[in-house]
Amino acid sequence: MSKINREQILKLARLSKIELTDEEVEKYQTELSEILDYVELLDSVDVSGLKPTYQVSGKTNAVRADEVIRLQASPDELKNILPDSQGRYIKVGRMI
Repeated sequence: MSKINREQILKLARLSKIELTDEEVEKYQTELSEILDYVELLDSVDVSGLKPTYQVSGKTNAVRADEVIRLQASPDELKNILPDSQGRYIKVGRMI
């Protein structure tokens, strides 16, 4: 049975940069201990004869084919709708 002590909860809170009340420390101490107990229970299950499950849909390589989409406007037409440009480039305000 895993038991998380108060100091461990306070250390986690400090690392997470959160402040906890005494009631919250007790609450999280209980909850995290229960979670770790459950993980220990799962860890004790014998799965030696089981195959790993990587996915459950049965599909393999389910991806769509690449498609080239042609724009209806030329680069020059798109440049004409820009607020400001210089040559081939889009002019933007100074950034620091």
